[in-house]
This record gives sequence, C-alpha cells and structure tokens, in this order.
Amino acid sequence: MRVFLCEKPSQARDIAKVLGAGQKSDGCLQGNGTVVTWGFGHLLEQAPPESYDPALKRWALETLPILPQSWKLEIKKDGRKQFGVIRKLLREATEVVVATDADREGETIAREILDYCGYRGQVTRLWLSALDDASIRKALADIRPGDSTYPLYLAGLGRSRADWLVGMNLTRAYTVIARQQGHDGVLSVGRVQTPTLRLVVDRDREIANFVPKPFWEVVGLFQAQGGVFKAKWKPRDESLLDEAGRCISETAARALVQRASGGQGRITQIETARKKEAPPLAMDLATLQQEGSRRFGYGAQQVLDIAQTLYETHKATTYPRTDCRYLPVSMLDEAEVVVTALLQSDPELASLRDRLDLTRKSRIWNDSKITAHHGIIPTTSRCDLSRMSEPDRNLYDLIRRHYLAQFLPPHEYDQTDVVVKLEGQDFVANGRQVRVDGWRELFSNGKDCDEGDAGGNKEDDGAQALPVLAQGEVCGVSSLDVLTKQTTPPKPFTEGTLIAAMKNVARFEQDEKLKALLRETAGIGTEATRAGIIDTLLKRGFLQRKGRALVSTPTGQQLIGALPTLLTAPGMTALWEQSLDEIAERRLSLEEFMDRQAILIGKLVQHAAGVPMTLPQQPTQKCPECGSPMRKRKGEKGPFWGCTRYPDCKGIVNIVQRRGRQKGSGTRGK
Repeated sequence: MRVFLCEKPSQARDIAKVLGAGQKSDGCLQGNGTVVTWGFGHLLEQAPPESYDPALKRWALETLPILPQSWKLEIKKDGRKQFGVIRKLLREATEVVVATDADREGETIAREILDYCGYRGQVTRLWLSALDDASIRKALADIRPGDSTYPLYLAGLGRSRADWLVGMNLTRAYTVIARQQGHDGVLSVGRVQTPTLRLVVDRDREIANFVPKPFWEVVGLFQAQGGVFKAKWKPRDESLLDEAGRCISETAARALVQRASGGQGRITQIETARKKEAPPLAMDLATLQQEGSRRFGYGAQQVLDIAQTLYETHKATTYPRTDCRYLPVSMLDEAEVVVTALLQSDPELASLRDRLDLTRKSRIWNDSKITAHHGIIPTTSRCDLSRMSEPDRNLYDLIRRHYLAQFLPPHEYDQTDVVVKLEGQDFVANGRQVRVDGWRELFSNGKDCDEGDAGGNKEDDGAQALPVLAQGEVCGVSSLDVLTKQTTPPKPFTEGTLIAAMKNVARFEQDEKLKALLRETAGIGTEATRAGIIDTLLKRGFLQRKGRALVSTPTGQQLIGALPTLLTAPGMTALWEQSLDEIAERRLSLEEFMDRQAILIGKLVQHAAGVPMTLPQQPTQKCPECGSPMRKRKGEKGPFWGCTRYPDCKGIVNIVQRRGRQKGSGTRGK
C-alpha cells in the first residue's frame, strides 16, 4: 500500500483529489490503491527534561547542563488520535511518499514520525512548489528518491535539539539566578529569539542616547538661458565636513553666502548618461513581509498567514516560505499559461497583454540562483478574486505585479549631473528625464516597488527636471540660502525592517572576519520561522508595538543587559544557521554539530553560574528563617512569599489578600 504523508489536511485534500483518492476514512483519504493522510504540523515534540530523569523537574543550577545522550520525542496531546491513524497505516505501507511542505521543517515533520514508528519501508519525496492541480500533477510525474532530501531532516533535528539545549539549560540557569535575587517570573532565553531581541534593544538604546548634531547646507537658485535650476554647495575642504560629508561649519556656510550672493557661476561640468533599471525580482517571503509592513502596516505573522492562504486556499501563488527571488529558466515556457490565468482571473489586466513580451528573458531567469525553492509567483491556475479578503488581494497584487514586470521593457531615463563653479566653490545639481516607462507602468511611482531593488538604483533625493544647459554657460545667482539642519536618530524597527535586519545580519556585526562569513549565511532564523520569533517576543513581553514600530520593553532590555554577548550576538546565531545549512548540504554531520553544541552549552552554563546578574529590584521580603530574598509564589491557599533557597530553607510569609495585608511567618513543608 502506498501512503502519502502530508503536513496538514488541506494539503492532503488537494493531493488526494489529483490522485483520485476521494473515499473518506478516519484520518485519511483513500482510492486507487493509495492512501493520503496528514498531520497538523508537528505531531511530535521534544520531551521535557523530567522525562529523562524525574529529578530534573526541579529547576536548580547543580543539575545543569542537561545534555541528553539519547534524544526522546513525545506525541503531542492534541495529536494523539491522528498519530494513531498514521501509525496504523505505516504498519501496512509498502511505500511512503513524503508530501509535507518542501523545506527543512516539512521534511522533519514527516521523517520524525517515520523514525518514531520504526518504519523501514521505501520512502520517496513529492516536492511541491504549488498546490494547484497542474503543479501537483507535474510533481507526481517527478517523484524524487527519499535519500535526496533526507539531509534536510538531519538539519531539522539539529535545529530542534540545539533550540532545546539553549532553551532548557539557559532559561533555567538565568531564571534560577534571578530568583535568588528575588526576581519573579521566568527569564526565557532562546537560540534565535534572544539575538533578535538584542537587535531591537540596541536600536532603542541608540535612539535613546542619540544626540542631534547641527549641519548646514547652502542651496543656490541659478538662472540659466534655458531656465532656473537648483544646485547645492559641495565643500572640498575636509576640515569642514563630518564623516557623512555634511558641512559642520556655520561660519563657512554663511561666509560663502555673503561672498557669493548676486554673483555669477559657470557650468564647468555637465554629463548626461542613459540609464536602465531592470524590473524588481520576484518576491521571497522576507521581501513580502517587508513590503506588507511598509505599504499596509501588516505584521510579519499576518503576511505569512496571508501568503499561506494564497498558496493553500486560493491556489493563486506558489510556495511562500522561500528565500529565493529568482526563477528557473525552464519556467519561462510556462509564462503564456500563467499570464492567461491572470487575465482570466482579472479582466482589468487585458489592456496590458499587448505590451507584454513573454519571450523576454530578464535577470530573474537564473538557474544558478535557485535554492530549494524559486520566488513566489502566480500559479498556472485561474483564481477567484471575489473570494479573497482585502489583505489577500493586496499581497496577491504585489506578487503578480512583480511577475508581470519581467515581460515589460527596462525603465530608461537620462541622468544629468551638473557642476557649477561659484567663487571657487562647487555647486552640484542632478536631473532625471524619463525616456521609457517600461515596467514602472505597473507601479504608480518608484516607491511602490520594493525599496532598493530596481536594478540596484534608487531615486536621487535632489533629482529635478533640469532646463537645457550648456558647458561653460554663465548662470546668475537668483538666490543663495543657508539651511540649518540636524542629524536624526535611526528609526525604530517595524516588523518589516526587523525581518530585513534578521535576514541581513552581517551589517550589524563589527568583527570583519565574522562579517565576511555572515554575508554567506541566511541570517537569523529562516523564512519559515522569523515571523514566529517576533510573535514570541511580543507574547513574552520582551517587545511591544507602538503604532507600526516595535520597541523593547524594560524587561527585554534588562534581560539583554544580564546575558553574555555569546548568547545575544546576532552573528553567533547566524553562524548556527550556517552550520545547519552545511548539514543539509552533507558537508557537516549531525553528530559533529551536536558535539559542538554540548561543549558550548557547558561553557555558557558555567559562565551563567559565575557571573552576577544585575536585575531590577522588585518588591520582596527577607526570609524570616535565613534572611535570604524571597519571591512571590502561588500555593493551594493563595499567594505567599517563599524563600529563594527552597528546599534548603522552607521559610515562608503568607499573603492575606482580603485587605492586601501580610500576616504571620513561619515554615511549612512542601
């Protein structure tokens, strides 16, 4: 019996429909000698420390580090019934087709079930890029050997186990140490979440400590024969400039204005060059999250949920959890089918069809840039826009515009750079004249496409429509003004810009060797996990939203201040991800990776035990038995103060809630 193992029920229904397995059974679909079953994401989870040793249920420094020699998984309580269905099917299966999401976590979800159940039969892999019927049929015709994707499972195990080691050991270590100081609550530490929190804390501190500095600009209005244009002073004396090239001498600026007002300048340099902007690449998940945040104020998790809906429910777009923005060359042959489906879905696009050149091969078609998945694009199937919510349509529109842009000409403009010499000083101006709209006709203005993507070019802030100018032309000074300005602090993170920072973490690293290494990694977390990491930090009270901004809370700031750099440095976590990629690429063994983690965790626990923490003081009591700090706890009869040295000392102070008074003290067993 051939069993298809899917990640979720909706995925199973789509695959079963194409396979003709329409007979419903308990936890599966059957037909034509095939069974399609499913999980609900992970049906298994890492076992807690007490499953290895009951004594580990108690949090204590002397029990750390906890380093399992033989790892255990447990069936999630809400997944036991479905797990039983899968286990029974595996006993009868002659072949299992792994049909979970085509990524590291998808591979892990399926393989951990097979291992837990002791399945030893044939395993193959259905690698899906979209869930429309045509994509499923295409993937079914090209089922891969199971061995080809097995390393993704090993990388998934490495990720899961490394997260467990950090979370269990270091959360316990720092929470116990904090409680010894009378600090209540759990100090959660995570391999990925803690460095992400550090990014926000550092940004908030930079903003809080920012001291604005003045600088001055001299802007002139020049009268040429063809018309008026604006030019800005560009000092050549470096003693007048800061590191960003801004004039920091008000005296020099005002002296120039006094000296040159009413004078005449001469154009000493004029250069015009035709420039072309290639269309923006297809969306990957991170870019979609950034644009969703910037344009619509959507949260990272919200964008991921919408992208999943477009993929799973509407069958309108391809697999969303991708880190790639390119497309394989072979998919250029499908352009006609994709565009036809887009036109059938939205007749308003009909006017665009005659201007599309579906043979145009833009930079997006590049096999060497393809990773596990290609960029997010529309599918070859027609979709029903009326069934989409407004957020669905907003993101779908972004995705389809970025696809259609590939078949329009490059955007072309003439860039003119001018230098005017006035009183021995250079004044510069630049202008832009659009010659071919090209792909930009799909976007209302340059800022509607993702920032900095249009062939690496950005609009120049000082660009203007210049009049006709000539080399050597004399231009009178109509006005000359000094503008007083101030430097501004960096902007707080939004969910979109934090996603970008997590992905491009190299720019936050000071060590040049580490920075070079980080440029080769995918940054902190993965496309599939970054939104969840931000959501976790929000739920745990380490971050909070202020409008569209994300800011750290006092608790988050205090936690980062208490932890060693090794735990908070974004660069270290990015290197972790690099090692997981090496496992997936068969360049590093899981055993070697875990040996490294065990050594590192031991050192971190040792460091935690030996370094005092500075935490905010909370209302507390002194133990009536030993004088140690106490912390508030909950018992069967209500809250009470308990000694932080418990169980060595069992001193308590009862809390009477009726009038908010404390009454009595003594000891009691527990």
